[in-house]
Amino acid sequence: MDDKDPGSSWSPAEKRPDSGGGSQTFVTHSSEETIAQGREIAANLPLHVIVMLSGELGRGKSTLTKGIISGLGAAREEEVTSPTFTLVHVFQTGIQASFPAGADVNKQGPPSCKVYHVDLYRIENFTDLESLGLEDALAEQAIVIIEWPDRFTFRTDLPRVDIRL
Repeated sequence: MDDKDPGSSWSPAEKRPDSGGGSQTFVTHSSEETIAQGREIAANLPLHVIVMLSGELGRGKSTLTKGIISGLGAAREEEVTSPTFTLVHVFQTGIQASFPAGADVNKQGPPSCKVYHVDLYRIENFTDLESLGLEDALAEQAIVIIEWPDRFTFRTDLPRVDIRL
């Protein structure tokens, strides 16, 4: 689906409680550029945040997520796939296996945290949503990336990054 992304145009708006938020627009022309942009996003994410990725089918949501998750050091790009059928993939930052070959794993990187990659495309109702355990994920110090968030309303005080592709 998104792995063949010809490029994406997206506009993130970070919203925090008591802040007006901001908006930037970036245009990418290939999967590689979309992944690189995801890595830049990862470099600026707090350890407890919800990232909402919305846009039509095939716009590059999973491709951008590859960049975010690899940029966090939680997995290599090729290890990140769309959770369309499994619904939730869980990654862990700060584990040796996630670093590229030859990386200096003795350098102190960011603190360890879980990264949840969630796809709500096939979720039909609130009961299905509850079965995913998102409340638990949102309650822990984690980065939660949600594809197709517009299918449900999320009420949380977490810092939030909204990205439309």
